[in-house]
Amino acid sequence: MIIREDYIKALSVFIDTPLVKILAGVRRCGKSTLLEMMKAELVKRGISKENIISRKYNEVYIDENFTAKNMYDELKSAIKDKGRCYLFLDELQEVEGWEKVVNTLLEGENVDIYVTGSNSKLMSSEISTYLSGRYVSIPVYTLSFKEYLQFKGKTDSNSKDLFDEYLQYGGFPIIGISNFDAQSAYQIIEGIYSTVITRDISRRHKIRNRDLFDRVVQFIIENVGRRFSANSIVNFLKSEKRTLSVETIYNYIKWLEEAFIIYPCRRYDLQGKAVLKTQEKYYLSDVSLKYSKMGFDNKMIAAMLENIVFLEMKRRGYDVYIGKNGIKEIDFIGEKRGEKIYVQVCRELPADSARETENLMDVKDHYHKYVVAKDNLAIGNDNGIQLIHIADFLLKESW
Repeated sequence: MIIREDYIKALSVFIDTPLVKILAGVRRCGKSTLLEMMKAELVKRGISKENIISRKYNEVYIDENFTAKNMYDELKSAIKDKGRCYLFLDELQEVEGWEKVVNTLLEGENVDIYVTGSNSKLMSSEISTYLSGRYVSIPVYTLSFKEYLQFKGKTDSNSKDLFDEYLQYGGFPIIGISNFDAQSAYQIIEGIYSTVITRDISRRHKIRNRDLFDRVVQFIIENVGRRFSANSIVNFLKSEKRTLSVETIYNYIKWLEEAFIIYPCRRYDLQGKAVLKTQEKYYLSDVSLKYSKMGFDNKMIAAMLENIVFLEMKRRGYDVYIGKNGIKEIDFIGEKRGEKIYVQVCRELPADSARETENLMDVKDHYHKYVVAKDNLAIGNDNGIQLIHIADFLLKESW
């Protein structure tokens, strides 16, 4: 088992604190394995295995008659007379009312609780009624490039060679740990995608017109990294002689976000210092989701480079926006605890690098600015703007 150190460090800070530790992310991004890693960490710290209680709330473990009361009674029995126990509760979104159970156990029993789920409602305001101020959310993503190298047993010196592979195969751990060819890898990713679309979205939300829903999803995947609105999708469907309301499209987008298929990236007006609520972009939770639906094509690379940089910024805890500066646009602005970074992403650095740096030059502040490219020429400094190869950018300890 290859330890994902950043997550274990993030979780370890909260061991034995009166907080529910919530790990949420797209299916198969490694949440269950992280629980196994944390259990190993506890054992290493001297916790008896008898006091570590694990439950996986999938369709094998529970059925339609399984209630929150069943969950509570079973866990209460499992911890009885054992002293302090550590509860690892996997895929909790399958149990309606799980929040009440977890809150009751946290308040009334001698327990430390860790939970995972594949739905963002585990990290939203909807759980605040029962867990207000008593939980910490740790989003889980597919493998970073640094982790991908570790999974492949490679060092940073192999980074530029391995980046092309990472770009083509994505970061799902099952792919990183194996040596599948492209066809087999995309078949596996298609299976993950289908599970999310069928079970986590279509069935849960009782989508009647699955064909129309699939067409909307395909439009979003095709337009990753491009600005569009719900009205854009309505007009596109009209061109195909199909009809769907703006409200329904908003619901589809919301459900895809909740299942971590897509992440929104809103625009930030640098002059007005405000987040804009129209014409946002969307990025995938892993670039391989696009390839599994559309195949790998070199024409996609520019958008997928953006997608990879966006996810890395999210992993590092940045709030990420598209920068609007008058009529000019900056690919990404990252904000974290009052600090900012600005990032332009391109496939190749043009001979005249000013074409990529001029938008950043117009931003008159002291924060770090980068032009990130998949180009060995991308190295150096242009008027305080760092030109850097994307592999080096992803592996850079701090920005």
